[in-house]
Amino acid sequence: MPLLVMKFGGTSVADLARIKNAASKVRREVERGYDVIVIVSAMSGKTNELVAWVEQTSPLFDAREYDAVVASGENVTAGLMALALQEMDVPARSWQGWQVPINTTSAHSAARFVTIPRDNIDAKFAEGMKVAVVAGFQGVSAEGRITTLGRGGSDTTAVAFAAAFGAERCDIYTDVDGVYTTDPRISAKARKLDRIAYEEMLELASLGAKVLQTRSVELAMRYKVRLRVLSSFEETDENSGTLVCDEDEIMESKVVSGVAYSRDEAKMTLLRVEDRPGIAAAIFGPLADSGVNVDMIVQNISEKTEDGKSIAVTDMTFSCPVTQVGRARKAMEDARKAGIIRYDELIEDTDVAKVSVVGIGMRSHAGVAATMFKALAAENVNIKVIATSEIKISVLIDRKYMELAVQALHDTFGLDKA
Repeated sequence: MPLLVMKFGGTSVADLARIKNAASKVRREVERGYDVIVIVSAMSGKTNELVAWVEQTSPLFDAREYDAVVASGENVTAGLMALALQEMDVPARSWQGWQVPINTTSAHSAARFVTIPRDNIDAKFAEGMKVAVVAGFQGVSAEGRITTLGRGGSDTTAVAFAAAFGAERCDIYTDVDGVYTTDPRISAKARKLDRIAYEEMLELASLGAKVLQTRSVELAMRYKVRLRVLSSFEETDENSGTLVCDEDEIMESKVVSGVAYSRDEAKMTLLRVEDRPGIAAAIFGPLADSGVNVDMIVQNISEKTEDGKSIAVTDMTFSCPVTQVGRARKAMEDARKAGIIRYDELIEDTDVAKVSVVGIGMRSHAGVAATMFKALAAENVNIKVIATSEIKISVLIDRKYMELAVQALHDTFGLDKA
């Protein structure tokens, strides 16, 4: 039988009524002739509640026990989904990660897949089971301990199962009806995309679009898993939602496919750093060791006079999440005290936002950057930092201009038009 993977997020299974609604969508696919693997998240808010219980019980918790507790949310949903399907006369059973088994690394709360053997689930399909309901977000280590994959891990679980079982498609059911050209809450002109290339979706996900988890898109692109994003709360058919697929499946791409933003960014600048070979490594090594996620980087070479001599120095600017500013500051101060780097001053700007335009059409069209910068200039939006890739241009601007910039770029590139 053809196989379909269906994943339901926390809002889609938030209570018993929504679980039954999701089960009815699964039953419809079974009636169409599919065997189905359903991946479920914990009910909405449940993971946060479990995490809070762990932290209240043991502030310096054992990561192995943390995983054992927080993985239980998905186990509950999987069992309830299987029961709901059985009530609809659909042969179904639930599977926890260790029962499949979903073999992962031993990095608790940040585990990665090693293997997903097909034997156990395939055997049950052969016996007449039509739906395997699998708890997402979890697996089992080589030591036999429960592991979790980090936030958004159920998306990654769904894609991994689709790859392992050669599924026809992986449907991600969520609380939005697809991928939009930008956030509809910011621009009323935002338009739902019928199709988007893996690379574009990966850039949008990494730049702030929260429709799909970044690791899930990376996995889908690597194994050519066709992903479809659609709503749990609307009637859907084979043409619903947004298909995330290979670039070859898209007849003609627009130059820019979407505008993404990240509100909580910070800009940090090291002034008058000694300019010598290896200085970049000396700066970004300690930041990496401290777990700071550096994004945009700009280096400006200049000179200063010391003891009557002209000395080559550089100003190094980088961006990071605003929540990591304290960690970044400490890493730089510690590196200066240890003699690893020398700089005169560290300037922090915690009131910035990142706005990006993304599109595979940029590869074959010149002038996208100029068009973007002119649009921002027309709105008197000053650009602080610029970063580019083959299919992306990102700028750092004052946070108060973020929504204005998103709307201006969305209009400039005509993203409201099909």
